[in-house]
Amino acid sequence: MAFVKYHQPCPLCSSSDACSLNEDGSAYCFSCDKRITNYQQPAGGNVENIQTHRINSVNEIEGSFLALNDRGISLATAKKYNVKCITNKEGEVIRHFYPYCVAAEVTAYKVREEGKHFTWRGNSQGTGLFGQSTFRDSGKFITLVEGECDAMSAYEMLGSKWPVVSVKSGAAGAPRDVKNSLEFLEKFDCVVINFDNDKAGIEAAKKVARLLTPGKAKILALPDDFKDANDMLKAGRGQGYVDSWWSAKLYTPSGVLNISEKKNEFHNREKRESVPYPWEGLNKKLHGLRRGELMTLTGGTGLGKSSVTRELEHWLITNTKDNVGIIALEEDWVRTVDGILSIEANARLYIDQVRDKYSEEQLNHYFDNVYSGENKDRVWVHSHFGSTDIDEIFSKLRFLIIGCECKWVVVDHLHMLVSAMVDGDERRSIDNIMTRLRRIVEETGAGLILVSHLRRVEGNRGHENGISVSLSHLRGSQSIAQLSDCVIALERDQQADDPQEANTTHMRVLKSRYTGDVGMATHLLYDRETGRLSETFPQDETEIEL
Repeated sequence: MAFVKYHQPCPLCSSSDACSLNEDGSAYCFSCDKRITNYQQPAGGNVENIQTHRINSVNEIEGSFLALNDRGISLATAKKYNVKCITNKEGEVIRHFYPYCVAAEVTAYKVREEGKHFTWRGNSQGTGLFGQSTFRDSGKFITLVEGECDAMSAYEMLGSKWPVVSVKSGAAGAPRDVKNSLEFLEKFDCVVINFDNDKAGIEAAKKVARLLTPGKAKILALPDDFKDANDMLKAGRGQGYVDSWWSAKLYTPSGVLNISEKKNEFHNREKRESVPYPWEGLNKKLHGLRRGELMTLTGGTGLGKSSVTRELEHWLITNTKDNVGIIALEEDWVRTVDGILSIEANARLYIDQVRDKYSEEQLNHYFDNVYSGENKDRVWVHSHFGSTDIDEIFSKLRFLIIGCECKWVVVDHLHMLVSAMVDGDERRSIDNIMTRLRRIVEETGAGLILVSHLRRVEGNRGHENGISVSLSHLRGSQSIAQLSDCVIALERDQQADDPQEANTTHMRVLKSRYTGDVGMATHLLYDRETGRLSETFPQDETEIEL
């Protein structure tokens, strides 16, 4: 849109000649700095009564070569870029004309009015970057900025040594503008990109860098208190700009790092603190549990998954100061509490006949040891038995971590979550759930212990006969293995003639992203009197395939 009639009276401030009329009937007053949507003359006439003409020729522009004092730009630089200006009666620059060319011929001017309002004169179609025709089309360096004044400012601060050009439509249109002038930019050895120091400019710079030949683009980062090159020029920080220019970083796509720049970060990285497992054999292979990891515990039906999780829950409560959350979807909260207290008491308190042998005072003692005193407000349990809406379960999981500040959460078990999905495709449901669990771990840094089932195996021997477990036995989806940091499988021959072997659970590490150490880790003997698991080390530690 262009102004088509100048020096019109303003109906708002009574100026006799400060209003300029647009071709769409709107107007702008340079006296009162107001924009008028539907211009009408003070006498009551409307825009249709005003004789207007559209300027089609760029040769009809007014203006002279002047120093752009309002932007801190010298006369020499304005002449270099062929930028003309118009002043008001007080001699103040109120309008800039930025030339745009096709094959070195000016075909359009971008007009900058006071208040940073832009219009076009002439035909801008097919024009290149601002300043493109000013410089030869090859060289060692070229700088690309977001605005015309920034181009002139950068050129001036760089001592007029290197070409500087600007996109013509700001950050939003930068990728399109660069694509149209890509052949020109590619003729330079290095393109330094210096867009505005804001979110839009930073993102646009990355998009533009990706359009250039890898290794050609550098991104200039301005000091935090400056938005663009012109800000630095007006502040007299030319040397600071030069320093930033020479320090511009080679653009690399996300995830690709220049390691030479990461020395301090490497040495000063945060150590990943671990909590040891209750069993030494696991610690030797895994070096403990770590927050920010997803550990999956798997095994066949009746092989001791619940017993192992109870031991882990009690261990985390009594051996750390971290809050612990439990989502047990196959039992109510009372059964969960009973199971953990049974570990504390070394007795199966979840059995009424056993619990009746203990006095109320003894039971209170065990309860207080685990849930009161120093452990008050540390243990949180999901109270709903059975499957619920999947989004509700995930909402409660997130609340346990964020709202209750739980550093560790046990989810028992994965396939109850699957049953809460409306999607009938088990594999797809597991993929979705594992992705969401992984995301929560990454976002919150909590340690997540997930219980999962195994699929039935073909053949005469199943998991109840103690066959060795592999990752391929995980039920439903490869995503369980892929998205878990650690997978521990339980093996036990329930049908063994030897009572000790029938009550011994073998713990096999199937995956350890942290150590890479897999294989048989340890053996846990179940005591039917106490309900406890104790680590046992057979004389022959050689792995035996049962």
